[in-house]
Amino acid sequence: MNDPIPLLGFSTTALELISFVLSVLTVALNIKQIHWAWLFSILASGLYGLVFFDAKLYGDMGLQLVFILVSLWGWWLWLRGSSAGDTSTTLVVSGLSSMQRMWSILAWLIGFGVLAWFLKSFTDTDVPYADGFLTAGSLLGQLLLSRKKRENWHVWIIVDILYVGLYVHKGLMLTAILYSIFVVMAVAGLRAWSKK
Repeated sequence: MNDPIPLLGFSTTALELISFVLSVLTVALNIKQIHWAWLFSILASGLYGLVFFDAKLYGDMGLQLVFILVSLWGWWLWLRGSSAGDTSTTLVVSGLSSMQRMWSILAWLIGFGVLAWFLKSFTDTDVPYADGFLTAGSLLGQLLLSRKKRENWHVWIIVDILYVGLYVHKGLMLTAILYSIFVVMAVAGLRAWSKK
């Protein structure tokens, strides 16, 4: 599954290609608020964990495990509603307060600092700062998505744009294309959720 195969003038693997398809499906279903998105997220995250391990993107690899856990939680929230014991209350799209935005940015920066330090100190990655910053941002975006917070799309737009450059640098061209598609999908998600 990790043997190189030519595609559109560059090399990829079957594992990266399958992960690509599952990831696009995940975001498309998230935009439409269809709970099955979480199942595809779990599958895509598991497979991308293997892709990122091979590329020595350890922050991204570890993030995939966190994505699986957050996806289970998000799936439960989307099915159960906003109150754990009240299945009649559906989780609705909402926005963050000013204070919640400030705490979110602070959490992103702290996560970046901790992850960059860990990656630089304990792994052989050549991109500890980029990997740490984008991993922390992705975690924030996923948590906000799980709670159906509109701002998740703002985070994903920023993260996805930056990930394109990182994946080009690492030679993961199909994943760079995927994240270019994610930028467009995140803008569409923001527009769709802003109407709610």
